[in-house]
Amino acid sequence: MSPFERAIELIDAANAGDPNTLTFHGQSHPKELLHAELLTAWVRKLRPSPSEELLLAARAHHLRRWERPRAAYPPGRGGYLRWRRDAHHWHAAITAPLLRQACYGDPIVARVSALISKSAPPGDADAQALEDGLCLVFLETQLDELAGRLDHQKMVDILRKSWRKMSPPAREAALGLAFSPAEFSLVREALGDG
Repeated sequence: MSPFERAIELIDAANAGDPNTLTFHGQSHPKELLHAELLTAWVRKLRPSPSEELLLAARAHHLRRWERPRAAYPPGRGGYLRWRRDAHHWHAAITAPLLRQACYGDPIVARVSALISKSAPPGDADAQALEDGLCLVFLETQLDELAGRLDHQKMVDILRKSWRKMSPPAREAALGLAFSPAEFSLVREALGDG
C-alpha cells in the first residue's frame, strides 16, 4: 500500500466515526466522511491532475469536526470566526500524525497543514481549488438545511459571500448543480437574477 492509500485509509477511518449523518442520494452517511469524499471528488473535477498534498488536504479538511462543535463557542459572528480559525488549526494538527503514520515526511506534512489551516499564501492554486470544492460541497449538501434555520436575507448574504470566494470554473460547476426550486430561487436572488 502506498503512503497516499494508507493516509486516505487512516483519514477515512477517523471520519467514519462521525455520529452525525447526512442523507445523500437516498443513503445515510457519516457526515464528515461524506463531505471528505465529495470534496475530494470536486477537487479532482476542478483540477484534473491534483497534487497528493491537495488531495490529502481535501480528504482531511474537516477531520473529526464533530469533536469541535460550533456550539462550544459564543454566538454571533465573532464566535463563529474564532471557532472556524481554531478548527482549521486543529484539523491540521490532528492530520499531521496520520500523515506521518502513513510515512510522509515533513515537507508534505507541512504543505497539507498549510492548506488545511488556510495559511497558504494568497493566490495559491491548491488553496483556491480547496476553497472551490468546499463551496460546492456546501451548495450540494447543506444549502437546504441551512436555509431552513436562517432567515432569508442571511441566506442570500451567505450565498453571495460563497460566490465571491469561488473561481470561474467553480461558479460554472455550481450553476450545474441540481437545486430544488427553493434553492434555485435563493441562488438566483443572491446572484442578482431574482
